Amino acid sequence: MTTATRRAGSPSRAPLGERVLVFAGLIALTIITAFPVVVVAISAFSPPSEVNQWPPRLFPSRLTLENFDVLLGRLPVALQSWNSLAFAGAVTLFSLALNTLAAYALARMEFRGRTVVFTVLVVTLMVPFQALLLPVYQITSSLGWVNTFAGLVIPRAADVAGIFLLRQFMVTLPRDLDSAARIDGAGEFRIFWSIILPNTVPALLTMALFNFVNNWNDLLWPLIMTNDSQVRPLTAGLALLTGSATASVPPSVVMAGALIAVLPLVILYLVVQRRFVEGVALTGLKG
Repeated sequence: MTTATRRAGSPSRAPLGERVLVFAGLIALTIITAFPVVVVAISAFSPPSEVNQWPPRLFPSRLTLENFDVLLGRLPVALQSWNSLAFAGAVTLFSLALNTLAAYALARMEFRGRTVVFTVLVVTLMVPFQALLLPVYQITSSLGWVNTFAGLVIPRAADVAGIFLLRQFMVTLPRDLDSAARIDGAGEFRIFWSIILPNTVPALLTMALFNFVNNWNDLLWPLIMTNDSQVRPLTAGLALLTGSATASVPPSVVMAGALIAVLPLVILYLVVQRRFVEGVALTGLKG
């Protein structure tokens, strides 16, 4: 192969000026995105008297754990962190199970009314969740689920956005996989479990991450469904930390709680991000 042929076959690189501009833009975007998190982390270890001073200062005169001591005295952080983990984890597991089954039926099975069912589900995406809060609360309250994990988890056990995401992914898988399995005598559940599900791992991981993060950070639903600190997730506990009974809590203490709340998400990302990126890359190579 000649040098001219190699050059013709290789992708052309962008000019140096364009690459520098792109990298500069990425660095600026990273700084803008990470700056609030940095401020939260610094404020959590700053003396309370320095957080509200004017003009503000980015770096404190000294680092202190005083904010965490006050937080642990005002809030059952360990218990509410466990509540958040149980709430977000249970919703994620239920969503993975129910959404994948519904998506498989809509994407791979032929039955009368399938298009109508899918259309109705997609239309419900246009209804804001806030409009459904009152009827959902009335139903859960009549079942006696207020201040229970059942009331927190079951109304979130499946979501149309997850069904839509998985259905669209499953539609792209070759139909020959199903046909070959049926020729070998496999039933619908065997096809779903042994063929479709392994090929849907990137979409499953994406949906699981979004579900876990959204429910871990959720505030409105836990505030409505819980009024007991023993059941309340950490986000709702932090929101009520500056209520009328604890109005004297300084912002630095709330920042300490916010830092504790964000740490599990950072750890989760560090654990799964490599497999997530690899899965997306492999999905792009399948064609």
